[in-house]
Amino acid sequence: MIRILIVEDEITIARLIDLNLSACGYECTCEYDGLAAADLLEQMSFDLILLDIMLPGADGFELMDLIRPTKTPVIFLTARGSVSDRVNGLRAGADDYLVKPFDIVELIARVESVLRRTGKTGDRYTVGDVCIDARAMRVTRGGEPILLTPKEFDLLLLFVQNRNIALFRETIYERVWGTEFTGDSRTVDLHVQRLRRKLGWQGKLLTIYKTGYRLEVTD
Repeated sequence: MIRILIVEDEITIARLIDLNLSACGYECTCEYDGLAAADLLEQMSFDLILLDIMLPGADGFELMDLIRPTKTPVIFLTARGSVSDRVNGLRAGADDYLVKPFDIVELIARVESVLRRTGKTGDRYTVGDVCIDARAMRVTRGGEPILLTPKEFDLLLLFVQNRNIALFRETIYERVWGTEFTGDSRTVDLHVQRLRRKLGWQGKLLTIYKTGYRLEVTD
């Protein structure tokens, strides 16, 4: 399981992040003080750190001096949003920089992006408020579990792994059902309709006239 350390002195924000990332299948630990976080980092390793800059005890830049040698990816979460602040954060070694207040959906997408770039995971995907854990075959929407059949889950993975790409019905059928498409079956269409309804993707999982379907995602 991917382990994430949240270093944030605003307890309400830290708990909100913890709740939403845990719903996506991540194992989260919260620290509310820079020195306490430094002590923890000497005892444990993490796959990603979400780090506030303005912290009691030791600030985010001081913690970066401790984190940098471990090569653990870091996303700064801070109210300091000027260009110079962003530049300083990235130069300090952060992999991303998110300014408060932020949308939790954007944070989840940034987490997934950094983990993917740093080779930490190839098993988790997010599209809006939908989180997919491919290894556990678990899907949540807004933190609530979504029950999918095995074929619906395979169809979902095919779309998220080929986001913004038009997929022919023939391709979908052959990839998900493993047999040749004869052209006279509505199996694909019916499964796509059910998937749309379960995930609330009426505006995302688009029909391409006389072709197939495309999952449209804007990062």
